[in-house]
Amino acid sequence: MPASVHPSAAPFVPSEHSLPVLQSAVQACQGCDLYRHATQAVFGEVEATLATRAAKIDLMLIGEQPGDHEDKEGHPFVGPAGRLLDECLEEAGIDRRKVYVTNTVKHFKWEPRGKLRLHKKPSMQEIRACRPWLDAEVEAVEPRLIVCLGATAAQSLLGPKFRITQAHGKLESAKHLPPVLATLHPSAILRARTHEDRERDRRIFVDDLRRAMAFVHRSDKK
Repeated sequence: MPASVHPSAAPFVPSEHSLPVLQSAVQACQGCDLYRHATQAVFGEVEATLATRAAKIDLMLIGEQPGDHEDKEGHPFVGPAGRLLDECLEEAGIDRRKVYVTNTVKHFKWEPRGKLRLHKKPSMQEIRACRPWLDAEVEAVEPRLIVCLGATAAQSLLGPKFRITQAHGKLESAKHLPPVLATLHPSAILRARTHEDRERDRRIFVDDLRRAMAFVHRSDKK
């Protein structure tokens, strides 16, 4: 790809934005170089059958990128962070099976450390390159509320100046998108230095998830 051309997934995104079509097409994406070192693309999922649902998906959860487990298994949030997400969703009274879960970037970016593949944060150029997939997912899923998990997802939608520490749990607006609420990423909770820090961050996360559902319930009454 010439240096003057910005990488983009747009040429690989099909015109039909149904989830089955998108999930199949994403495996051929070469919109940026991350595909070269990933096992597969990892697209978003919801366990409830979209084809038979009568209403919109309540929550669309967006993380940063697949991790090592996700890259190997081909499903989002199936590693340690995914297990914590499941626990916190249950604690907040949210049915994970009805939540659409995805990532800002669809391929795992990593660096070797011995035999391990360690997470490496995607660049803004890679995030922008992958944005057409995320936009297609939003169109397909029609969520009532988008919940950004972590700074990468939040800043990709709300701008680089957005700070989770200052504005988590608050409703935000972004052009051409449903309302957005940002909160911590489960991986950040797992990386907290002390048990006390992890417990504090977990409480923040669950409280923010409850705020998200409270918004959905308020919108039901309108």
